[in-house]
Parts: sequence; C-alpha cells; structure tokens
Amino acid sequence: MADRIDCAGLQVDTQLAQFIESEVLAPLGRDAGAFWQGFAALVADFAPKNRALLDRRDALQAEIDAWHVARAGKPLDAAEYRAFLTGIGYLVPEPGAFTVTTQNVDAEIALMAGPQLVVPVLNARFLLNAANARWGSLYDACYGTDALDAPAARPGGYDAERGAAVIRAGRAFLDRAVPLADGSWSHWDGESAPRLAEPGQLAGRKEGGLLLRHNGLHIELVLDRSHPVGATDAAGIADIVLEAALTTIVDLEDSIAAVDAGDKLAAYRNWLGVIRGDLTDTFAKGGRTMTRTLAADREWTGSDGVKLTLPGRSLLFVRNVGHLMTNPAILLPDGSEIPEGIMDAVVTGAIGAQDVAGLGKYGNSRTGGIYIVKPKMHGPEEAGFTNALFDAVEDLLGLKRHTVKVGVMDEERRTSANLAACIHAVKDRIVFINTGFLDRTGDEIHTSMRAGPMIRKNDIKGSKWIACYEKRNVAIGLKHGLSGRAQIGKGMWAAPDRMGAMMAEKTAHPRAGANTAWVPSPTAATLHAMHYHDIDVFAVQRELASQPVPGLDDLLTIPLAAGANWSGDEVRAELDNNAQGLLGYVVRWIDQGVGCSKVPDINDIGLMEDRATLRISSQHMANWLLHGVCTQEQVMASLHRMAAKVDAQNAGDPLYEPMAGNWDTSMAFQAACDLVFKGVDQPSGYTEPLLHAWRRKKKAAN
Repeated sequence: MADRIDCAGLQVDTQLAQFIESEVLAPLGRDAGAFWQGFAALVADFAPKNRALLDRRDALQAEIDAWHVARAGKPLDAAEYRAFLTGIGYLVPEPGAFTVTTQNVDAEIALMAGPQLVVPVLNARFLLNAANARWGSLYDACYGTDALDAPAARPGGYDAERGAAVIRAGRAFLDRAVPLADGSWSHWDGESAPRLAEPGQLAGRKEGGLLLRHNGLHIELVLDRSHPVGATDAAGIADIVLEAALTTIVDLEDSIAAVDAGDKLAAYRNWLGVIRGDLTDTFAKGGRTMTRTLAADREWTGSDGVKLTLPGRSLLFVRNVGHLMTNPAILLPDGSEIPEGIMDAVVTGAIGAQDVAGLGKYGNSRTGGIYIVKPKMHGPEEAGFTNALFDAVEDLLGLKRHTVKVGVMDEERRTSANLAACIHAVKDRIVFINTGFLDRTGDEIHTSMRAGPMIRKNDIKGSKWIACYEKRNVAIGLKHGLSGRAQIGKGMWAAPDRMGAMMAEKTAHPRAGANTAWVPSPTAATLHAMHYHDIDVFAVQRELASQPVPGLDDLLTIPLAAGANWSGDEVRAELDNNAQGLLGYVVRWIDQGVGCSKVPDINDIGLMEDRATLRISSQHMANWLLHGVCTQEQVMASLHRMAAKVDAQNAGDPLYEPMAGNWDTSMAFQAACDLVFKGVDQPSGYTEPLLHAWRRKKKAAN
C-alpha cells in the first residue's frame, strides 16, 4: 500500500499531499488544514452524486439494450425509436430560448480563430513545444513537409531549389492575406516600406521585422540580409512567422497513461510548471544536449508608436478526466478510491488559481480565467453536475464565481442529442464545444450494440448520423450565442506526415464555422493557420447563424449493416485493420505507459492515436462478434497476425516487448484481447477500466 497521510479523513499519497501543500497552496497563502477540511467536505458531497450519474448511464443502457433485443429482426421505426428514448429520459425537452452569458474570456478563445493543439501533460518536452507553438516558421513548415506541391528537399544540406519553392509559396500567401496596394510581394525590394492595400494591416515594427495583421492573426516578416535565406532573397526576408496555435489543451485524459499517485503527481507537477512559467526539459537531439523552456512574449512598436506586446505562448486549457474513473492517489474514508474527475477539478483548479493570483512568470489568462475541458459527459445532468462541482471548487479556493470556465466535448451520443440542454447547464461558464469522430463513434456503437451489426468502420465516416452531428454542433452553438464568447471546435487531423492532404482537406473545418480545430503538431498548426487567413470564420458563422438547426432524425439513425453479406476476405480485412490499430496502441500504453504517439497503421502510415482510436476499434470488433459476423477464432487469428505485424513495426525500439508467441505472458496482448472479448460489458464502451487494470499489473511486475 502506498505511503499515505491522513488529511481530514482523506488518505492522501504522502508525496501528493506534500506537493499540494508546499507547491500549490503555500504560494497562494492558503491554510493547508482548512483546504483539506474543505476538500473532504466537497468529496463527501459530490462522490455519491458522481456514482449516481454513472448508475444512471448503466440503467439507460440496460433499457436500450432490452428494447433492441425485444425488437430483434424488426426494421427500426424512427418515430417509435425517438418516442422510446424520450420515454426513458434519454432525450430531454429542449430548453427555452437562451444565450450563453460567459464573461471575461480571453481573446484567443472568444474573438480569434486559429489552430488548437492537444498535448500529453506527462511529456514535458512535448508540452513545452506545444505551449511555444503560438508562433511558427512558415518557411520551416513548408520546407520540411509535403505541404508544397514541389519536389522534396534533396539530402545533404540546404536545397536551394526547394527553398525557392518555399519562398514562392510564402509570397503567394502574403499576396492573399496582406496584399500590396500595387503589384505582388514577390516584387517588393525590402528597401522601402511596403504599401499595403489596407494600411491598417501594418500592426508594428521592430529592427529586423514587420508585423502584419489579418483576420485577427499576426504575421511576422523577419528581415535579415545576413541570414542564409535572407541573403539570397530580393527583399531580405529570412522567414515568415505565423501566429499559429492560439490555444493548447494540456491533457490529463485520453493522451496519457496515468493510473496511480505517481503518475498523477507527475501530471500535476508539469501543469504547475507551465502555469508558473518555470517548466524546463533537457534532452538529446541530433547529437546535442538541449534545454527547452517557455518562450517569452514578443515586443514591437505599434503603428501608433506605442509599445505592443504579444503573447509568446498558446493560451492553455487543461483537460481533466471524465466522471467514470477513480484513482488510488487519494482514498475516501471508506477506503474506496476518489473519483478522479473530482480530484482533477480541485488540484488543477488550485494550480490555476496561482495564475489568477498573478504568481506565474508570464501569466496564462489575461482575464483571470481558469480553462478546464471536461470530456465524456453524458447529457445535461452530467453537465449540470460539472457546473455545480466547479462552483464548489471556486468556493473552496476563494475564487470569484465562474472563474473556472468549461469546455464541453460533444463526444457522447446523449450529449449530441441534448446539446442545447447541455450548453444551458453550463451557460455562465462555457467557452468551448467541439466534435470528435472517434469517441463519438465508439459511443454510437456501444449505445446501439444490440441493435445489430454495424457497417464497416471506415464507412461510418460517411453515414447519415455523423454529417448531422457535425452540422448540429455548430448550429446549436451559434444559436445560443457562442460566437464571440467561446470556441466551436472540430477534431484532429491524425496524420502528421501528410501535411499536403491536411492542407487540402482541413479547410473544411473553418468553412463549417469552426473557429478552432485540432492539429497533431506545431508544424501542422503553422500550416493550418493559413486556412484562417483564407477563410473569415466569423463571417462564416454570421451566415450560418440564420440557418435552422438540423433535426434529430438523422442524428439518431443507427449505422446498421442491414442485409450486409460480407465476403470472408472483407471480414478478415476489417478485423485485421481493427486489430492492428488496437495492438499498436495498447502495446505502448501497457508496456511503456505511453498514452499518445505516432503509431503506424496497417499500411505503415503514422497516425497520432489515443484512447479514442482504441475505443472505436475494440467496440467495432465486439459488435461483430456479438452478432455473429465473425467468430472468436477469427478474431484471435487476426490478433495473432497483427501482433506479428506490430512487432515488426516496432523492431527499432529497444524498449519494445514482442507480443507474437508470448500470448500468455504479454500483458499488452492480454489487455487487447480483454478489450475485444469483454467489450460489450464495458461501461459506455470505454477502454480505461481494462487499460488501467493491466497497466497497474505491468507496473507491479516491473
């Protein structure tokens, strides 16, 4: 049993307690005893309510399962189905007309449109990289990726031909975003001040640079004729630097593996480090030892002659875990584990309070906000619970009401179907809604698990419900006043090495009215930023605001494979695709504690994957097994084949533990099997309970 200390009846891991008291509370001038008394009272109030909400999920699922079983073999009648969901309380009445009232929201969220990063909190190097991705070199992003339709750079140093193509692309971008009054940027000599078609777009100057502004985003021209690039450039432009990742979500949830007190302490310590501004990380790269720190603010002389200071870092959200999981870092008086989401709210909120108090080196929110993203909530009851919990956290920490803002992830079916009511439940603190295909699809499958076999996984992307889901999310957000107060976001581009495809396809997100969308890297953020120059998202939102909200019928259309008769090869291909993705992710999660990484898919294309990917793959296989599309023997054969493939894909990793042939000793392989064969019984189809259990076993064995 871990070393623990009694804190007002809570049995708290000693190191975690010391961290909270000395590094979080002491700088705030808070009395530790009073804090623990308040924390214990908060937990005593909210833990039973948390459990009741989870019981409600299970009860609704049981009713839905029974309804589908009773109607087996009958075609689904939309009106009958909707009446059933309403009758059991799965669908609730729409709230009356309302507008969100969130106040004191930073401009990056309310008034600007741009890319968003999600970064695992446990990796300090990645965390610093993401926080510093507020500004990115367009030249570097174009030169080193396939974003340009031009020959790749030749090895062996700087490729002048590739460089020329990058410079041409940069000039073309400037012509679109900040056109000159006459001619093209490609003809500007750099000697005289550029004459802009809109003079107000010149935002500032400094020695060696010009600052331009378009669609609320800044563009820096680095002028340096001594630089290798600037020396060969007619205007002496050494680089074009874009304001890129306006916001970053520091993730304690799907992208990390945190199963015990040690993991949680490391997560909280890194969150504190970026809030205080003193987080550093030293690592080897390219044969050199490097130390990364947070970027300083950037200073200019504004066009009015007054000093202009711009943030050097992304505005940071922190994503807490959902309502489901518990954690042994703190035990309740009855010996049970604390609901992890309650612990996250209190501890990350207390750390955020240091920013509100102005104790950080740089500061995060300039309006006194603490931004917490809350995932995996099912419907308005759970959103209301989060609102009440954040009220209690504010009272515990002595913060003004609605200091803690909330981001609501629309990734569960009951939330999608009742989104307006969910927003209403947090209408005074909401700053973010978004959509995410993978988790939402995982819940789509699990909710209707017993309705019949689902269509193939990739075909789900084109199904009726998901198009409706994407449109409803934006339409409902706009209807209730999120534009100008909050972000309406879209999901991740998962392929970090396919930037050309991203540039062609991800333009759809701002065109759909999303003023932010997730990208997998700082480089991707820089490239995606160009989309927000090409598209005025707030103008798009004004146009969309007059359109009606799509109805529920399409959203509630279950993606069933009615009458499907797949061949043996098609079944095998589908199982292999799911099994490979599942194993490739699970083996790193269980054996190495890596919650998010670039995992090769079945075609050896690297994809950024987290637990959401795992949820859809495991649930899809469980669904096909349940309905006899495949057999347990076929699934095991696929898992064996794909274990060998994943082993080969990881052959260069010295820490990797092979699965093939080690069927009874590889905990990663056994965990993958559990996720499939026990998938029907997992709460909401979540992977966390099984992953956490197996990861703890692995850590104990090590």
